Amino acid sequence: MKALENNPTARPPTMAGLTIRALRASDIEAVTALINLPGFRFGTLRLPYQTVDETRKRFENAGPGQVNLVAELDDRIVGDAGMMRYLGRRSHAASIGMGVHDDFTGKGIGSALLAELIDMADNWLNIKRLELSVYTDNGAAIALYRRFGFEEEGLLKAFAFRAGGYVDAYAMARVRLKPL
Repeated sequence: MKALENNPTARPPTMAGLTIRALRASDIEAVTALINLPGFRFGTLRLPYQTVDETRKRFENAGPGQVNLVAELDDRIVGDAGMMRYLGRRSHAASIGMGVHDDFTGKGIGSALLAELIDMADNWLNIKRLELSVYTDNGAAIALYRRFGFEEEGLLKAFAFRAGGYVDAYAMARVRLKPL
């Protein structure tokens, strides 16, 4: 990952058979199964037992400037990522969220998804600021975001109620004000 540190827009090497592509309507059931996995859900704000209809509504109600990607490995959905551009005076900024299948973490899928989101933000949408929140106990995700140039901007105390207790989160952002 040294190349990423020297060139934040460089793409990480990808695993054989991995494809990053736009979410399709036909993916809704597979994405619902993915986001209901205990490990995936543990790192998000999602409640248990998301229904296919809830996932479908999120897909169908995607606003303008919203990007929804999936990671597909050998015809199986193993990751999900999204970017939502803000409007008006915040049109230079977008929020992102992502997750990887419980059985496929640590294999570069998150890096591949994040690289695609950043490529879209930098080279297609001219987004200057990418924002996210990440639980403070999610060391792997924090390390991933740092490798891609994200920095902690603040601590969000008691950010969410998860598994019977409150958990803190970091507000992180990647700001690119200078041209590439």
